[in-house]
Amino acid sequence: MSLPIVAVVGRPNVGKSSFFNRVIGGKISIVEDVPGVTRDRIYAEAEWTGKKFALVDTGGIDEKNDDYIAARMREQALIAMDMADLILFMVDGKEGMTAADAEVAVILRQTRKPVVLIVNKVDGRSADAVYEFYELGFGDPVPVSSANMTGLGDALDIIVAGLGASDEEREDDAAIRLAIIGKPNAGKSSFVNAIVGEDRVIVSDVAGTTRDSVDTPFEYDGEKYVLVDTAGIRRRSKVTEAVERYSVIRAIGAIERSDVSVLMIDATDGVTEQDKKIAGIVREAGKGIVIAVNKWDLIEKDGKTMDKFREEVRTELSFLSYAPDIFISVKEGQRLRKVLSVVHTVYQNCQLRIPTAPLNSLIQDAMAMKPPPSDKGKRLKIYYVTQVGVKPPVFAFKINQRSLMHFSYARYLENKIRKIYGFEGTPVSFVFREKGENEA
Repeated sequence: MSLPIVAVVGRPNVGKSSFFNRVIGGKISIVEDVPGVTRDRIYAEAEWTGKKFALVDTGGIDEKNDDYIAARMREQALIAMDMADLILFMVDGKEGMTAADAEVAVILRQTRKPVVLIVNKVDGRSADAVYEFYELGFGDPVPVSSANMTGLGDALDIIVAGLGASDEEREDDAAIRLAIIGKPNAGKSSFVNAIVGEDRVIVSDVAGTTRDSVDTPFEYDGEKYVLVDTAGIRRRSKVTEAVERYSVIRAIGAIERSDVSVLMIDATDGVTEQDKKIAGIVREAGKGIVIAVNKWDLIEKDGKTMDKFREEVRTELSFLSYAPDIFISVKEGQRLRKVLSVVHTVYQNCQLRIPTAPLNSLIQDAMAMKPPPSDKGKRLKIYYVTQVGVKPPVFAFKINQRSLMHFSYARYLENKIRKIYGFEGTPVSFVFREKGENEA
């Protein structure tokens, strides 16, 4: 499902990263009292009063500084504003309003996006300092102190109110969110156009044409989808243009906000190192995945060609052994509709729940066939297991000692679960808790 995006912007060194870290509850952004430390946009999921949103930290906007780093920071902040559903304009209450703040305000008014003015570094003694910021023209300033964690609750109340409906209430929630991913020029945009039946996305032989993520609602066989055609993810050494660097961030964000990803592999190139890295991002995000080998029409074939290529995929992407693969040709229209059918199956598997009784029966049978490992005379005991989550499926095991659960035995148990229940296309996750351990 698509999360609303909140971008934190402002001139350098007003405390954007500190605010970001306080809201998400962890130190992700670098915080240092030197302007320009945060140079790239940082994305994380936040939640307040049951409403989730994507919070994006940005580097400072400095209109008077034209060096390369400052220009790059400015560009990525502008892209973040373009993506955002709501913008947090942060200023420094201790320093007071500056000409640079006024310049940022001009840019924000041009976006025509809703803006919440956050006055940071405000404590009890400097509370009166917020009044001068009314001059910026964004309504009531919201005083906070990220360092002292004061005023954050009020600010978050205003943020979620400004976002309107929560992600659970959004219209596209009934749709399967599908990210089309892969290295540049693998055929992602052509795939979207072929599925939708019209040219919704620019298609070009020049790698890197698609720089934005474009959401395209679509319906097939009675099922609603939202196709997200993402910018191709390049090797880091190849990302030379600032805009393309941020396209990579958008693509990663699309994966994180999707239900299922279709990894497009160029059959003429085979499985590349970049394909492996992109697949790894999907795996780490815990999302469903379908592997689509495109340009199959360009491959010279004999009776064993597909089997050989499938073996290459399984070898190179061994950590995605659960992912189904489909050999397609976007140009010739081969097996494109089948991709959506498989995506639907994978989506169902991502949210599949196994009742506790048959799950424990399965695990007991598996343990009888292959007894748990032991170390120094002490054997692993599994008291019970229950499924505690979906998308991806998560299983919690109550055991006697975590160190006795060898990864090979966990893999054995996973294979047993998959043999009975499938879970094709989705990762599964195991959590091991010792007896008496808090389950919170």
